[in-house]
Amino acid sequence: LQLQASGGGLVQPGGSLRLSCVVSGVTLGDYTIGWFRQAPGKERDWVSCLASSDGSTTTADSVKDRFAISRNNALNTVYLQMNSLQPDDTAVYYCAADRVQHCKTFLTTTPGYWGQGTLVTVSS
Repeated sequence: LQLQASGGGLVQPGGSLRLSCVVSGVTLGDYTIGWFRQAPGKERDWVSCLASSDGSTTTADSVKDRFAISRNNALNTVYLQMNSLQPDDTAVYYCAADRVQHCKTFLTTTPGYWGQGTLVTVSS
């Protein structure tokens, strides 16, 4: 299994970005996928999760009104749509995967597979 994240870049406050995570080597629907982020000098935090069991999603309270996770099984791709970006959203964003069915399990353990990260910088 390999994960390739992309879509990061420089955006002004209030702008939007859509991150993509292409999952290769496996069937996307068999894996729970999540997005995490790590800001400079801070620990890595989870952002959003999409469960393999039923496609349900869980998003961190700090971003749930602005960020949304989705997937396209045909393209083996998971997305993170980020709107109303703020400077505090500046971080390296990682997608991760594991063969568990539920986000509760996924987020309380360390996922087994990680992408390389994509940098999002929110600045004027």
